[in-house]
Amino acid sequence: MLVLKCSTKLFILENMLKSHFPESLKVYGAVMNINRGNPFQKEVVLDSWPNFKVIITRREREAETDNLDHYTNAYAVFYKDIRAYQQLLEECDVINWDQVFQIQGLQSELYAASKAAAKARLLDLDIKLTSFKAVHFSPVSSVPDHSFLTGPTPRLTYLSVSDADLLNRTWSRGGNQQCLRYLANLIACFPSVCVRDEKGNPVSWGITDQFATMCHGYTLPDHRRKGYSRLVALTLARKLQSRGFPSQGNVLDDNLASINLLKSVQAEFLPCRFHRLILTPAAFSRQAHL
Repeated sequence: MLVLKCSTKLFILENMLKSHFPESLKVYGAVMNINRGNPFQKEVVLDSWPNFKVIITRREREAETDNLDHYTNAYAVFYKDIRAYQQLLEECDVINWDQVFQIQGLQSELYAASKAAAKARLLDLDIKLTSFKAVHFSPVSSVPDHSFLTGPTPRLTYLSVSDADLLNRTWSRGGNQQCLRYLANLIACFPSVCVRDEKGNPVSWGITDQFATMCHGYTLPDHRRKGYSRLVALTLARKLQSRGFPSQGNVLDDNLASINLLKSVQAEFLPCRFHRLILTPAAFSRQAHL
């Protein structure tokens, strides 16, 4: 196991990962954020350098952590050899198995290999897998049309930390203190876009996570079918692209409204799927919010 700390090598790695798109997108986004201030206190673990077979991004070991916070305790994985990934998990202290955490990646063998590694270590874990369509936005070359936002309100702007409570209440994965803290950190660290009403409250928004993924795109029910979701999505994609980030996201197969929206803006549905594993030690099974 090697923890890659050298800034020069990390920028080299960033460029190397481009040749492995789209499967490397999650790790690529995490590495980009590490190379641009590292607001989420991440680090890169490899089996070897420069001829690596597996890369894992994880929270720095010295960073403060909450054992129930699987939102922040998140690992991104890209491998060239699935056996190297499983071996790294079995033999090395790469993962903190004593907390609730998640593993993300765009490769189909991730679940089976992670489960096998946990079994080899004789760990009593519940592993919950969710699989999504992976999406990439085409270049947004011009400012999205927002001429329909007439007058001073509604207005297009960005989120503030004080909006985290609303996001926590409306996110299907939210509704708990760990998520509230996580969302506040995302808003503070990464690009976001929202439409605010005449009272200044967000009615439609999109945020970016620690892997440079567009997520939690949401419009309040009373404000739907007004073009806000399209405007927010395109504006956020353009904001990410202007900073050199790939504008990528994911969507559940049964979320037809979002799928139709993505099709309408010519987003590309990638050939690989996004896989998220939430791993819960037996000791935390009654406490974790999944």
